[in-house]
Amino acid sequence: MIPMDINFFQDYLEELFPDAKAELDFTNHFELLIAVVLSAQTTDIAVNKVTPALFKNYPTPFDLAKAEVTDVENLIKTIGLYKNKAKNIIELSKILVTKHQGIVPNNREALEALPGVGRKTTNVVLSNAFNIPALAVDTHINRISKRLGLALPTDDVYQVEMKLNEIFPRERWLKLHHQLIFFGRYHCKAQKPNCSECKMKDMCPFYQNDILGKM
Repeated sequence: MIPMDINFFQDYLEELFPDAKAELDFTNHFELLIAVVLSAQTTDIAVNKVTPALFKNYPTPFDLAKAEVTDVENLIKTIGLYKNKAKNIIELSKILVTKHQGIVPNNREALEALPGVGRKTTNVVLSNAFNIPALAVDTHINRISKRLGLALPTDDVYQVEMKLNEIFPRERWLKLHHQLIFFGRYHCKAQKPNCSECKMKDMCPFYQNDILGKM
């Protein structure tokens, strides 16, 4: 197996996904934050189907902070964990109003203090809203990092993030985050990855061990 060439991989991602960007629909920082919270364990497509009506009814944190939980549940009930998410987005809106004048904060500590907001959501908001470099590790990035040998199979998502931070230059993180997601979502898929067409296969432990080993 050829050793991993990070520059080659970055060039390949640029070739495959030159225009990669967030697939969640949003028009401001508040909408982005809410959409990302709603996207946990749910597809972006599913979230984009419920947010137009949600944002029409509650366009600002001041509006959502005063919402009834049952009303919000009815608007987002087609997505996973909708009951918890409805409660969380109302409660985080209340905190935005009382502690941040209705403005989404641009620092990690304040974001992670919001209900339903963990490290991954914080990373997405920091990078997409404020252009602060951060690599959020979702299911796709976690999978491809381990397949390509960029992380160990036993690493948790935080360990994967830290290793990716060391491997890739910080100035590439903003776009790279989306390219890595796209690579896992559309190319190195969980089921039936496009190994035969992938330029990384000669460097990929997953292909060399799991695919070739079964032939």
